[in-house]
Amino acid sequence: MCIRLSMSIAHRPKTTKVRLLLCLLVLLSATACRPIQEAPPASGYAASVALAWFNLSLKLVRETPGFSPPVAARAFGYLGVTLYQAVQPGMPDHRTLAGQLNELPALPVAQSGGYHWPLAANRALAVMMHRLFPTATPQNLAMVDALELHWANQFAAEIDLPYYEASIAWGETIAEAIYQWSLSDGGDAGYARNISADYVPPSGPGQWVSTPPAFAGALQPTWGRNRPFVLADGNACPAPPPVYSEAPDSAFYQDGLEVYQIVNALTAEEREIALFWADNAGQTATPAGHWISILNQILANGATLDVAAIAYAQVGIAVADAFIICWQTQYRYNVLRPITYIQAVIDPTWNVPAITDPLITPAFPEYTSGHSVQSAAAAAVLTHLFGANVTFTDHTHDTLGYSPRSFSSFAAAADDAARSRLYGGIHFRAAVEHGLAQGRWVAGQVLALRFAD
Repeated sequence: MCIRLSMSIAHRPKTTKVRLLLCLLVLLSATACRPIQEAPPASGYAASVALAWFNLSLKLVRETPGFSPPVAARAFGYLGVTLYQAVQPGMPDHRTLAGQLNELPALPVAQSGGYHWPLAANRALAVMMHRLFPTATPQNLAMVDALELHWANQFAAEIDLPYYEASIAWGETIAEAIYQWSLSDGGDAGYARNISADYVPPSGPGQWVSTPPAFAGALQPTWGRNRPFVLADGNACPAPPPVYSEAPDSAFYQDGLEVYQIVNALTAEEREIALFWADNAGQTATPAGHWISILNQILANGATLDVAAIAYAQVGIAVADAFIICWQTQYRYNVLRPITYIQAVIDPTWNVPAITDPLITPAFPEYTSGHSVQSAAAAAVLTHLFGANVTFTDHTHDTLGYSPRSFSSFAAAADDAARSRLYGGIHFRAAVEHGLAQGRWVAGQVLALRFAD
């Protein structure tokens, strides 16, 4: 606006020039030169800012104490929703999630004319990262600040000051609103209370007990009571596990025998699959982070900011709710782990940690398989977003020395992840197969959200 006015003054009559100069001075003093035009939509920007932040989130999940798989999934859910809401006003014909996600109230309203959407997203994700990872190392918190400053400095050279400041303020406002909503879900600061000293697991035949080598207490026994993002009825799925039995002709015994035989005869490829999808907390970004990594790799191929915002929101919600319903199921049925059953009923000398090292049985009940539920949920959402026949090579664990794995579809990758838990001696087949079904059901609930009009 300012440039156009100043360039046109020389061609005007004298009286008109005076009036225009006065108007120009008023505009300059009031707005310090507002943007020349309306803000471009989010689709006019690359996904670079979002990608940078979600890559950093993987590092923070991996290196911040207490970020167990459920806690990590929750963080990805809130980061995804924050990104989407920060840029949603710049996405024509797309709706807010307020009033759609459980107990999410009306959110602040964007000003007319819009904002610089990557800058707004940059500030929103920086604020939320600090809120979700307050116990990260000083070095990693400094990386959060450095990443925000990197993008803020880049955009400062491209846009006018009022536009710049308004965009930052909008991102911060949205992040704070989402964070306040997060405080009431039951999972806030979950990283500080993974193990409850007050929890006493049920006892009796077929019931879960802690497992070797650590014999740790139950992980997040109340996580299934947390408020999901979108699920309304966690008990709608899945089918119950096979009835516990030690009789050799029972379905339960046959499931136990299958695990025993598979692990004892593990092939090199099966072991590779088991380790590739292990995603142990503290060593990796957890199973949910593995799917965020896959999404990062897909979006790196030229995606725009609007596509990234929708994708991170949907995948984040899917993995977060998958862990809530899975944990609800696990502590509802409280099924013992294969190692416990096999040592008690089939072979008392069996030592699966020695066979599958460094893969160990995690400290919570067996049914359903968390890997299966969240992998199926994430894969179904990704299939909806990008297609059923997307081929890709997953480089998530290149730095750990694991060879990348190639897949013909997201569903094929989910099946691979689910099967890995059978190969690792961690789950019975029923937990794997019913977990995949449960995850697909979760995805269906996520995809029922109205993102677009």
